[in-house]
Amino acid sequence: MTDNSLTITKLSDLANPTRFLALAARILPWMAVITAVLLALGLYMSFTTEGDYQQGLTVRIMYIHVPAAWLSMMCYTVMALSAIGTLVWRHPLADVSHRAAAPLGAIFTLIALVTGSLWGKPMWGTWWVWDARLTSVFVLFLMYLGVIALNRSMDDPSKAAKLSAVLILVGFVNIPIIKFSVDWWNTLHQPASVMRLGGPTIDSEFLRPLFVMAIAFTLLFFTLHIMAMRNEIWRRRVASQRRMAARLASQGDKS
Repeated sequence: MTDNSLTITKLSDLANPTRFLALAARILPWMAVITAVLLALGLYMSFTTEGDYQQGLTVRIMYIHVPAAWLSMMCYTVMALSAIGTLVWRHPLADVSHRAAAPLGAIFTLIALVTGSLWGKPMWGTWWVWDARLTSVFVLFLMYLGVIALNRSMDDPSKAAKLSAVLILVGFVNIPIIKFSVDWWNTLHQPASVMRLGGPTIDSEFLRPLFVMAIAFTLLFFTLHIMAMRNEIWRRRVASQRRMAARLASQGDKS
């Protein structure tokens, strides 16, 4: 057997919900510990940095706002990849993945909106403006809520999976709009200062804790995502067993 066939076999093994649950049981404790350590370290570094010469101590909101904003877009990207897996490859766990990721994405997007409003008030003199960046992020939040509502409103899991996948892929057009909105339009929101071709423009004193918090938030998302996928698999198994028991009970009554 070739190396490629071995790789394909291992990937196909992970598509099995039982094997996925076994893998999750092994890695989740480690991921949770590493996430907690990085979050504690990142928060410590965040509160020990000096204030910005213009923004003062309010600059510390950045260490929550920026990672949450990144995760809001990354989570939707994960959902879009899962949607492709549902529609193209009919991967058994693809629907489970984007269904589990939607509430997490909504939470990170809400955190980004709230912290951005708190940060914007002292900087801009207002809690909210309908500029391109803020409006497109608010639309992203509505997209998350729409996917969640669609998943919960349909009894047929396979039909809900396909419709949700289509909705997710249509909504993905908003992700590049969020990313490049500050470059395409004149907005109050500052342009990219970390992920840019010319390199970060933020001082290393602020960049280090921001980097640690970004890694911690990313690990937090994947930890919660795997936990949510595990719970969704269990929920579906319980629902399947209940339907089977109800069917057997119905057949027994008829006999």
